[in-house]
Amino acid sequence: MKTLLRGKNWIETVDWSREELETVLEVSKYLKIKFALGEEHRLLQDKTLFMMFFEQSTRTRNSTEAAMTQLGGHAHDLTPDKMQISHGETPKDTGKVLTRYGHGVAIRNCFYNVGNKYIREVAREADVPVVNLQCDVDHPCQSIADLMTMQEKFGRNMKGLKVTVAWTYAPAYARPLSVPQGLITLLPRFGADVTLAYPKEFNLLPRAMDAAKQYARETGARFKVSNNMDEAFKGAHVVYPKSWGCHQFLQDANVPEESRKETGMKYLAKYKNWVCTGKRMKLAHKDAIYMHPLPADRGAEVEDAVIDGPQSVVFDQAENRLHTVKSILALTMGGRP
Repeated sequence: MKTLLRGKNWIETVDWSREELETVLEVSKYLKIKFALGEEHRLLQDKTLFMMFFEQSTRTRNSTEAAMTQLGGHAHDLTPDKMQISHGETPKDTGKVLTRYGHGVAIRNCFYNVGNKYIREVAREADVPVVNLQCDVDHPCQSIADLMTMQEKFGRNMKGLKVTVAWTYAPAYARPLSVPQGLITLLPRFGADVTLAYPKEFNLLPRAMDAAKQYARETGARFKVSNNMDEAFKGAHVVYPKSWGCHQFLQDANVPEESRKETGMKYLAKYKNWVCTGKRMKLAHKDAIYMHPLPADRGAEVEDAVIDGPQSVVFDQAENRLHTVKSILALTMGGRP
């Protein structure tokens, strides 16, 4: 294992080697056992983490704050309205100041074509590790927890494991691309065969697609794209149906933002039949599991009978968000001097 990770930023999993990611998983298992046995693991005694949230959060905020508490440190829950960000303070100045006050900065900023750049700008100026709690490109805290969950259910050797990441209809709002992009750029590195299924208007960023293809070539895994949800579900060991938006409409700066969103919502409405149903689950492998990062749009993305059924592991996933973020924080903010 590569354990010299103190001070390393956690922004995208592509920034970390497979050996480093294996270390995150091993430490996550160790800390999960500690938590289960009620044993202290105060590895970040008196350390401070500043958490900056530009959007609402349930699992990410609470898992990260609980992680810092259980590791013996403290997390500040910050939003732009509580900071001078709302008055135009730059990422550079924010990063430099918070560096002087604590030991780590964690940021969620999912604004399209803004979030990843913002996090990386803070990281350039910070002298402490910066953790991406989700941006417009990747959600590395989610994907590493998902990987841990899959390995718990099917074993560490993922060669031949068929994972389907599928777009689903959701009427409420267009969700970020970061979850599916995080999955397709991480899972092929561990040998999983990944099928990405979506209607033609909902393709992902080219750089994520290119990375997925490259990692699949390197490991001998398969990565393929389908525009047929039923076909994609056939024989899958893991089904991960999740809504996301249309980036090609979001990026058109010549069209007003409201018009772009309206166009995207019209395309959403075309595919109301892209739902994870009990009937579709029967197309998957008999031992298949259903995964979702939550919150799921019940009745639109997925039927209650599926998400509440015996194949669902969504709450195991949610729990692993705690153990994996503990590992990330302990390795980057603590670790060997």
